[in-house]
Amino acid sequence: MTPIALGRSGLTISPVVFGGNVFGWTLDEAGSFDMLDRMVQTGITTIDTADGYSRWVEGHEGGESETIIGKWFASRPGMRDKVQLITKVGTEVFGGGGLSKDWITTEVEHSLKRLQTDRIDLYFSHFPDDGTPHEETLAAYDTLIKAGKVRAIGASNFTAEQLTAAQSAAEANSLPAYDVIQPEYNLYARERFEGPIADFAQAHNLGVIPYFALAAGFLTGKYRTEADLKGPRGERSIGRYMNEKGQAILAAMDSVAEDTGASHAAIALAWMRQRPGVTAPIASATSATQFEALIEGATLSLSDDAMNALTKASA
Repeated sequence: MTPIALGRSGLTISPVVFGGNVFGWTLDEAGSFDMLDRMVQTGITTIDTADGYSRWVEGHEGGESETIIGKWFASRPGMRDKVQLITKVGTEVFGGGGLSKDWITTEVEHSLKRLQTDRIDLYFSHFPDDGTPHEETLAAYDTLIKAGKVRAIGASNFTAEQLTAAQSAAEANSLPAYDVIQPEYNLYARERFEGPIADFAQAHNLGVIPYFALAAGFLTGKYRTEADLKGPRGERSIGRYMNEKGQAILAAMDSVAEDTGASHAAIALAWMRQRPGVTAPIASATSATQFEALIEGATLSLSDDAMNALTKASA
């Protein structure tokens, strides 16, 4: 599996990024270790997590995903050097949040401790913080980069206007700029990336690693009717895709699957990998079968006809 340059960041990542939101949520520790081992053995070497994963689960407070990844690193000597590690700060968690200098410099130490590492390859501002000037946030990251605790920084869920303001602040104050963005983007939800954000990313050579690549599982083709909405993902996230647009997308995917023999999940990932400006999509798996679809999606190449059919159906 060929690594891909992540925009101007200086990092290289795998063509699919493994989403660590499942660790400590729909995967227990043993299952998470198994999935992490499979990941590295097959060439998916980039992990995306956050300090807030999985605070939405009853009884959790956040940090569960980072803690499991840290235990895995500790039990696998040398593994940290084989992995590109992404985590985030900014979620309201542990009595703090936002992108102030004080919170970033405090919370990064907690993340490093949970992850049992001395460095984060890519550190994201998880959500915008309108109450903190970009200069303050970027100055905090500058300190972390100079200390060797962070290699590159990115912005998740930012608008084009916020990205532009942050870039201007970086240039005006000789501070590091965001090198990577993480928008929501998939065959169903295209409007949050395509247009001004995609244009900004391409103009500034930013890496782009979108989340919700499989639309919470809807684009696996598993969910066709309301009766299919079972389990934590179905109940929490997928109902919003069960409409005429969603059915049109699935019909187009059915046709491409018939022609190629590829799984729906692999088709969804391949479509994203071949879209302008996208570096690598983020997706997760909780079983061997799901994981095989990620591997397939990391290497599958869709024809122009298939790309056009999928793009038209999802317009």
